[in-house]
Amino acid sequence: MANFQFDLVSPERLLLSAEVEEVVVPGSEGEFGVLAEHTPIISTMRPGLVRVRGGEATSEAIYVAGGIAEFSNNQLTILAEHALPVSELDADKIAAEIKNVEEDIADAKDETVRAKAEIRLARLKASLPFANAR
Repeated sequence: MANFQFDLVSPERLLLSAEVEEVVVPGSEGEFGVLAEHTPIISTMRPGLVRVRGGEATSEAIYVAGGIAEFSNNQLTILAEHALPVSELDADKIAAEIKNVEEDIADAKDETVRAKAEIRLARLKASLPFANAR
């Protein structure tokens, strides 16, 4: 099977840059697979798992909290709002963070602080089902 270049970037770091055979993307309208020579596409993404197979990446699953995926010129680039390899997600730690953020929301005196905490809470809750899913 032919390979193509895949880059997954979050604001925190470059998570993956490799030649791969296939990537399954959690598109906002449903999951879709990308292979070499795919038709050019730009899609928003919902929270979910990006699954990578073959090539230099062998097999990986990366949680994304949303973002944009673009495929053109035999290259897929994902710009994720937030992303972590599934191996780094821990249900107990996420549950503890959820509790802390809920307390921050309850204690927030400023709407900006509250809004940022609510975004963080939504991101944490969306990642919980994928924790420890290897």
